[in-house]
Amino acid sequence: MNKWNWTWTREPKAYAISNEKIEILTNPHTDLWQRTYYHFRNDNAPVLQMTTSKKYFSFIVKTEFESKVRFDQCGIIMYLDSENWIKGSIEYENETFQHLGSVVTQNGYSDWATTEINANIKSMWYRLSRRDDDFCIECSEDGQKFKQMRICHMAKANDEIQFGIYACSPEESSFKAVFTNMEITECQWRAHDGQAPDEEQ
Repeated sequence: MNKWNWTWTREPKAYAISNEKIEILTNPHTDLWQRTYYHFRNDNAPVLQMTTSKKYFSFIVKTEFESKVRFDQCGIIMYLDSENWIKGSIEYENETFQHLGSVVTQNGYSDWATTEINANIKSMWYRLSRRDDDFCIECSEDGQKFKQMRICHMAKANDEIQFGIYACSPEESSFKAVFTNMEITECQWRAHDGQAPDEEQ
């Protein structure tokens, strides 16, 4: 992975980067969230990204994690600034279940879409795809069959963007997240071939 020009937005407690993998050890009380419902603003999670102006591509990564405390999380991210970003991840809840979900934050307000999955799941693949200023986040348990998690528009992502990985521990916790099998490909999110756009009036 050293061939990619990674840049830290914030560094974690500890990390290791090699050609095969990236390891992140999270700091306690780190998170990403803006205002909605909880009213707080948290913007201190470790984020490692690369920059591109390419308008059509997919970024794939496999995550393995030792999360064990409520809200521990790691996954894929496109972080433009503190008030505009998207992420897909698994967030630990308890010994029974955790949340597989995505957050879209625009103009300083976050929203969260989730589904509950078994707490025994400790690995997940993600694929972030860009089509101009529209984005798709997908997940996979085997790296072969990806399922759609989220489609969104990012108004501030109209040219150069930053994207990559993140891990954080909002409560009193620290865990190791491992990122492997990273790949950048041609856009795997195919152009829509169904209903035609409405005619402009």
